[in-house]
Amino acid sequence: MIDLRSDTVTKPSAGMRKAMAEADVGDDVYGEDPTVNRLQERVATMLGKQAALFVPSGTMANQIALLTHTRPGDEIILERGSHVFNHEAGGLAALAGVQPFILDGNRGILEADQVEQAIRFQDVHFAPTKLIWLENTHNHGGGTVFPLQKIKDIRGVGLNYDLPVHMDGARFFNACIAADIPPEEYAKHVDAISFCFSKGLGAPVGSILVGSSEFITRAHRYRKMLGGGMRQAGILAAAALYALDNNIERLADDHRNARRLAEGLAALDGVTVMNEPVETNLVYFDAGQTGKNALEVMNDARERGVLVMPETFTEMRAVTHLDVSAEDVEQAIEAFRDIFQA
Repeated sequence: MIDLRSDTVTKPSAGMRKAMAEADVGDDVYGEDPTVNRLQERVATMLGKQAALFVPSGTMANQIALLTHTRPGDEIILERGSHVFNHEAGGLAALAGVQPFILDGNRGILEADQVEQAIRFQDVHFAPTKLIWLENTHNHGGGTVFPLQKIKDIRGVGLNYDLPVHMDGARFFNACIAADIPPEEYAKHVDAISFCFSKGLGAPVGSILVGSSEFITRAHRYRKMLGGGMRQAGILAAAALYALDNNIERLADDHRNARRLAEGLAALDGVTVMNEPVETNLVYFDAGQTGKNALEVMNDARERGVLVMPETFTEMRAVTHLDVSAEDVEQAIEAFRDIFQA
């Protein structure tokens, strides 16, 4: 099977498995796992921040960040398609108890003036604005890379109003590679940031939250509260370290493969690639004009050895990753050609 549903389906390579098997471990809840500590120190240094916290998932990283930045009854500014708003089981409301001020971005990208106009003035009737939330790359935007200058401009708004800026960087290194921007350059314009190891970087489990020492100290308590404290987690941290050493630069291959897939899909009658130009490793396409709905296409593709993810009645998502080769992409294009030209 050629699995294009998500980059979360990647499996650990032989080298990563070896690193995991040989990991030096301890009890991370007590702060005694040397491999976890090494990972946290390395990522903090890599991003130019004071501290980092290894957590089981990107969703937990986001929920911990919300709890650390805000209090119940606060309001946060975010883009309509944000993962934290749409795909985290209502945690924003149920756990952090905050309400969103929703803005419509351009493929997920916000402008500084939009953000400034959304800030509440002080009034007893309003939930106080306490956080600006960005996503980079932006999933629902189509893997869009948040331009650095726009982040700087939004950061300026945050500083003017004493509001922290948080970046959900689940696919952060895809942005860094696509934009050719060092991680620390992005990170220095936000107060805190998280990214996943279990997507394009190819690790089986884990995300990391990065920020000031004071922020991470408070976040550590919320990790425990949410059940995210892990014991001999060095086995997982070793996979993350291996990913940092071996799987960042190769993300460019995924981006090339995604562009080729988009090119092949766009050449088919009735198929529209929705996120042109494809910037990273996500391809969103609409088959509505072919007479087939997304579930029909998904089933037809499965019969031909290709897995894709339905998004709406006619729209689908395909994601390239380290377990999808250029040859796999050509086979997938041929499968879709067979489906839509049958």
